[in-house]
Amino acid sequence: MPNITVELLAGRTLEQRRAFALAVADSAVEILGARRQDVRMVFSEITADIVANGGVLASEDDSRAGVVSALSESR
Repeated sequence: MPNITVELLAGRTLEQRRAFALAVADSAVEILGARRQDVRMVFSEITADIVANGGVLASEDDSRAGVVSALSESR
């Protein structure tokens, strides 16, 4: 039984999480031979101020500003 944990920056829509879950479950069935009903997925939403990439908080990283801003606006 695959147990999959997904960490996402907060702001993804229910539709996005639903589509992602379906795609991952499809892959687990196809690649791992898992039964669809046994593919368990947990989403953890995190904020940009608690994630750092290359030592820079995502909330302060100019190269990620567009992504962080778009997620904030979609809430």
